Amino acid sequence: MTLVIVIIILALIFDYINGFHDAANSIATVVSTKVLTPFQAVLWAALFNMAAYWIFKDHAVANTISKTVSKEFITLPVILSGLIAAIIWNLLTWWYGIPSSSSHTLIGGFAGAALTHAIMQNGWGIAWSKVVESNIIITIILFIFLAPIIGMIISMFITIVMVMKNVWLRIAIIAISTLLTFFLFNNFEQANQLKNVKKFLKIDKHEKEEGIAANQLKINPNDTIALAALKKAQTKLEHTMPAYNRVKVLLKKYDKLGSDSIAKTVYNEGLLKEIEVSRLKDEVRNANNFLVHEAMSVENDSIASIFKNEKAITEKYQEPLARFINKEISVDSTITLLDNIYPINIKNYESVKHKLTNYDIEHSLSNEISRADNGMIAWAMVYAAIFFSLVFLYVEKIRTPNAYRISKMFKRLQLFTSAAFSIGHGGNDAQKVMGIIGAALIASGQIQDFASLPLWVPLACYAAIGLGTLSGGWKIVKTMGTKITKVTPLEGVAAETAGAFTLFFTGQMGIPVSTTHTITGSIIGVGATKRLSAVRWGVTINLIWAWILTIPISALLAALAYFIVHLLL
Repeated sequence: MTLVIVIIILALIFDYINGFHDAANSIATVVSTKVLTPFQAVLWAALFNMAAYWIFKDHAVANTISKTVSKEFITLPVILSGLIAAIIWNLLTWWYGIPSSSSHTLIGGFAGAALTHAIMQNGWGIAWSKVVESNIIITIILFIFLAPIIGMIISMFITIVMVMKNVWLRIAIIAISTLLTFFLFNNFEQANQLKNVKKFLKIDKHEKEEGIAANQLKINPNDTIALAALKKAQTKLEHTMPAYNRVKVLLKKYDKLGSDSIAKTVYNEGLLKEIEVSRLKDEVRNANNFLVHEAMSVENDSIASIFKNEKAITEKYQEPLARFINKEISVDSTITLLDNIYPINIKNYESVKHKLTNYDIEHSLSNEISRADNGMIAWAMVYAAIFFSLVFLYVEKIRTPNAYRISKMFKRLQLFTSAAFSIGHGGNDAQKVMGIIGAALIASGQIQDFASLPLWVPLACYAAIGLGTLSGGWKIVKTMGTKITKVTPLEGVAAETAGAFTLFFTGQMGIPVSTTHTITGSIIGVGATKRLSAVRWGVTINLIWAWILTIPISALLAALAYFIVHLLL
């Protein structure tokens, strides 16, 4: 438990460092255009960093981070070493004023420590794809380049639209772009809701089991164990797919029905019966140290044997739990029957009882659906577009337009766009540390999965990044605000809007991108719109090298840290 506490403290320290390291991302343009003083700017950014907590319901980015490394290689020393490496690299780059990615240093550190752990356990012959989730890592590496390119293209588009002399054409383009964005986010919402439901019904798990068994049968068609596993997985899929398909149909009317109504309909049609007992079984045995044993079994052979036995025996919990769900027996009788099958630790008695008395599969399904609701973000974009259009009309049609009024308008609009970017920064970066703390709590057996993350974790992470932002990061502000290109208020609005959209866009996809890369690409975009020579490409190339080297250097630092931690523990 002591190691878990140390990891949590270090994770929050990293989040704090991330705040002042990446503060420049959201305040560089408002400071360089003199819209706000440096102190006002960091206060403004910190406020909206923390506001992100109430806006982002589905912590998809955090979930992705926690799955960067395969579960069997996530240990507390691995997490500790990854954090130490990430903190060292972040402090080094901050000291030299290099706006590197806090996101990628965390991912590189996590992966590097896990690979070192795997090599020390299994030798050099182990495939790295078995240690880290290659699809996730490849996607993250891909977005090192895609995120700034997306930001650059969008900022160029916005800049071109903003300088259009015909205000009506400008508003028409804003309206069409907003409408397309709204539909895009609506599609993201439904895709994420279906993804959550799939996980809730364990369809993704059964499909993975089916794939593994099928591959084994290709190698050996006479493998009876693989054949039995294939049939078992296919049977489970047959039982759960009707519920998934029904939810899929109902989600098309989500805005009208709502999550509670959809869950109620699926439950009343009896489509959750097949998984109701199985999910309650998981809840009960997890309340009885099942997860603790699973986490410890990774490094302890004797506990691994106990865990294997426990896993097999507790499957028999399903019979008494089915009787409990059907209200044939009381809570106390159920616990007695469970205890006879596999002993319930006395200290876990109340916890198990609480799981039984508060179990509601209908409510759980509703929560999974509503977590992916992004209506607040989508409608905020619509209202922002309307607001911008009204401002343009007032300044350019109702009032007599002049250079002073136009400049003043864009300076005021920068307050809104920098706030939007700060919200994206808080939602994206704070979630990464939530993913690490979540992985530590799961590895130590404190929680079942990421969905069970305690409320204090997101609150602490958002508070830490907010406090870090409040501390500022002036060396990096100078690089971002003046060294790449000179930014005007109009260009500041374009860059921040493009950066915010990119963060919201990738956040909906659950992709942990760098806010540093995103805003840098956006600033390059507004500079290149004027003329290519307006961008100081020498500075930009140096930044790109820092981006490319961040993951491998963080991984090497983590490998060294793990070796030292392994000797000390």
